[in-house]
Amino acid sequence: MEIKNARFVMSNTDVKKCPQPDKPEYAFIGRSNVGKSSLINMITNNKKLAKTSSRPGKTQLINHFIINESWYLVDLPGYGFAKVSKGAKNKFQEYIVQYIVNRENLYCLFVLIDSRLEAQKIDIEFINWLGEKQVPFALIFTKTDKLGKNKLEQNIAAYKRELLNYWEEIPPYLTSSSLNGDGKENILDFIEQSM
Repeated sequence: MEIKNARFVMSNTDVKKCPQPDKPEYAFIGRSNVGKSSLINMITNNKKLAKTSSRPGKTQLINHFIINESWYLVDLPGYGFAKVSKGAKNKFQEYIVQYIVNRENLYCLFVLIDSRLEAQKIDIEFINWLGEKQVPFALIFTKTDKLGKNKLEQNIAAYKRELLNYWEEIPPYLTSSSLNGDGKENILDFIEQSM
């Protein structure tokens, strides 16, 4: 798939106010500081589409972008250690949950995982919750340029072993680097094949 155009449509905190559910939707989520905005900008060839920040937790709304006028890319708030008040964090989680569970045209939720880190409890809990709710999802290991090939393979293997404590088989996964563009074609192919 080639992305010819990508434009911002709307931001909100209410799933009922999202665009009409008449096109496939692919959403991206991950812990704060996982490189979500950079990944979105890399796969859409637009460095300014999603707002990047050195301060974790910049995304605090459900952001819809229309891609090639045929499907939606959705940028969701991160979860984890973003420096926001507890009340704001609870509010996030409430509308993120409402979106994930109730959005009927959500074809896939991409859960971003920092490839440099060992399996994080919060990620595993979130992945298991998605399984319980039967939400279609895939994992994307980010920041792969920060590791050598062997270390990357070791980290992903360790992550898979952790997941097999809870899952009969490993959920689909991809790898990516926003810095050098690795994984872009695989992510876009995955989206195209699931439409």
